[in-house]
Amino acid sequence: MKLYVLALAAVLSVGLAACASGGPSAAPAGPPAAVTPAPESGATGAEAAGPGFAAPLGVDLDTVQVGRFEFGKMWTFEFPPVQYFGQEYGFDPDSAWFTRARLGALRIPGCSASFVSADGLVMTNHHCAREHITAVTGEGENLIEDGFYARSLAEERAIEGFQADQLMDILDVTDEVESLLEGLDDEERSEAEEEVFEDIRERIVEERGGEDVEIDVEVISLFAGGHYSAYVFRRYTNVKLVMAPELQIGFYGGDPDNFTYPRYNLDFAFLRVYNDEGDPLDSAGHYFELDDDGLAEGDPVFVIGNPGSTSRLQTVAELEFRRDVGDRGVLTFIENRIDVLRAFQGANPEVARRMDLINDIFSLQNSQKAYTGQLAGLADPVILTKRLLAQRELQDSLSSPARANEYGSLIERMAELQERKREHAPAYASFLSLTNEEYEASTFVRALIGLQVMNVARANPSAAAGLRTQFRNVDDKPEELEVALMAARLQEFADHYGVNTGWVQDILRGRTPEEAARAIYARSVLADSATAVAAVEGMSLRADDPAMLVVRGYLPAFQVFQQMLASVFPEEERIARQLGRVRMEIYGTDRLPPDATFSLRIADGVVAGYPYNGTLAPPFTTFHGLYDRHYSFGSRYPDPSESPWALPDRWMPPPAGLDLTGEVNFVFTADIIGGNSGSPVIDQEHEVVGLVFDGNMESLPGDYIYLPDLNRAVAVDVRGIVEALESVYEMDALVQELRTGTTP
Repeated sequence: MKLYVLALAAVLSVGLAACASGGPSAAPAGPPAAVTPAPESGATGAEAAGPGFAAPLGVDLDTVQVGRFEFGKMWTFEFPPVQYFGQEYGFDPDSAWFTRARLGALRIPGCSASFVSADGLVMTNHHCAREHITAVTGEGENLIEDGFYARSLAEERAIEGFQADQLMDILDVTDEVESLLEGLDDEERSEAEEEVFEDIRERIVEERGGEDVEIDVEVISLFAGGHYSAYVFRRYTNVKLVMAPELQIGFYGGDPDNFTYPRYNLDFAFLRVYNDEGDPLDSAGHYFELDDDGLAEGDPVFVIGNPGSTSRLQTVAELEFRRDVGDRGVLTFIENRIDVLRAFQGANPEVARRMDLINDIFSLQNSQKAYTGQLAGLADPVILTKRLLAQRELQDSLSSPARANEYGSLIERMAELQERKREHAPAYASFLSLTNEEYEASTFVRALIGLQVMNVARANPSAAAGLRTQFRNVDDKPEELEVALMAARLQEFADHYGVNTGWVQDILRGRTPEEAARAIYARSVLADSATAVAAVEGMSLRADDPAMLVVRGYLPAFQVFQQMLASVFPEEERIARQLGRVRMEIYGTDRLPPDATFSLRIADGVVAGYPYNGTLAPPFTTFHGLYDRHYSFGSRYPDPSESPWALPDRWMPPPAGLDLTGEVNFVFTADIIGGNSGSPVIDQEHEVVGLVFDGNMESLPGDYIYLPDLNRAVAVDVRGIVEALESVYEMDALVQELRTGTTP
């Protein structure tokens, strides 16, 4: 049976990534609708929403209809929307255009990037490079605060453990996957799928030269398993940091400005890929040249990037479960961990700096804002009505005589599964991220893994090797942080299961969560890595160790939860796969894009402002606004340097050559979400005009619905990047490379 440990990997892996979705509010007509408005003879919007959903003031749910792009415009490269681009923009790209766009893009850990010169120069976001900036920081340096500026190839710094993937080929392996999984029941298929994917990966790698060839193959599931593609990547691992500005510029406005607009954020960084001989990679022919002319309002643009995950094809019952249980539990967990980390940072600023705790806090705050916005959207009766109407139309198609036997009851059965999951709501909130070392006490992580080691080692010693390695790799945390994280977990047990629940009482024994955590830390051998490893390696870890008692206390409830997940998840996967397949059949792959899977997509849009707060957000912002934020907010802080809008010293006063009328950021209507951070924004000539880094607040429901009126993607304007490089950082060689395509 699979071990279903709920983790935050999908939530936090993209760091401060964009979570926007948007579409033009006044754009020309697009392709045929993926879903059409509800038939006049069917249920009204109010009837679809059902009882308990009060319309916002001034909104008549009976007038709600499904928009033409509400399932998104994250087009895949295997199913490019050529006809739509022609209808929308009078632009008819051929296969060579899509090939060049694909080869110019890169996927890096948690983010996107692109080649921007013939000599392997790569552009991405500062927040996508932040942990790597920390990694190359030498003794006595603070490159996060001060920035890094290599003025020659010799000064560039190697980044260990980094990888950048370039998508070289896409192969349809749907028939192969289905033939290998044919005849398996839901649970067997769920267990076997990864092994089948690995077999396909190994076959393709062998056909293309074996493991010595620097390629990687990933089987991508589209339409929840309705289609499978094998993506063949060229993997680059010899990568160096070229330039990154100060944190105060790369994250200008901090958390208050995150997911907002207007913005004035120069969230950019440059890396360089090298070949095996140690020379800059020859990327001629598939890099994006710099656009010298810049953009204007209404110009069409295209984002080439790797959106992380969307849930637009989920049923309404699944979304309601997320609203009431799943996502709500995640948000509570995130808020609790922010409180713990910020309290520790405030009391121990130097230790927190050495731990690079600020990145963890930024990521959590990013996710907090995103989940708050997503939950607000799921509580919006207009949004829910749109999803219900679209689902009703799909159900009408599934109930037709040709499809009823195979598909007619799928949506109803999915709703029944969500009700089963609701019965385990306390477990969803209590057992989230049990083995995530960043946000869980090391002592408790070791206790859970240690219990697995002890159980597995007795039956099959060789099978425990991987668990032992995982156990040894758990690092110690400072005592105060460790105790606070333990107390947070114990408090969650009490909050969600109830302090009077038997096993919770057994763990707390009349103590507060903090008192219990301090006692556990003082007495457990698992609180220190040296004694922990010795106990496990010597098979002397005692069952009555205080941390082990915590795990053994919650284990029966956790096992019940696991058994439920093991029975529900495989069936959910099957239903989603069947619905995905029939959606492809009904709507077509060139009309209905699949949900995002952190795989390469192309999203189109136009540069456009939007109405907000009773006024208008401009399509572009300028350096004038950046300085206005600095002066307007600085005086509100006892220490002006603590303001999220405080400018670094080199920016003050404004350098003489800096054009304050120059563009810094812009908004546009492309459909993006987390993982798109660092994506290039290009024009029809493959010239790079911008760099995606965020979305506006109205974009946050974009995980499950694409609303074109107000959703906007936010990008750094390349004109602002060049202006800063020239006038502030004096990176003349880098500017020359961007303009000419080659190193000086």
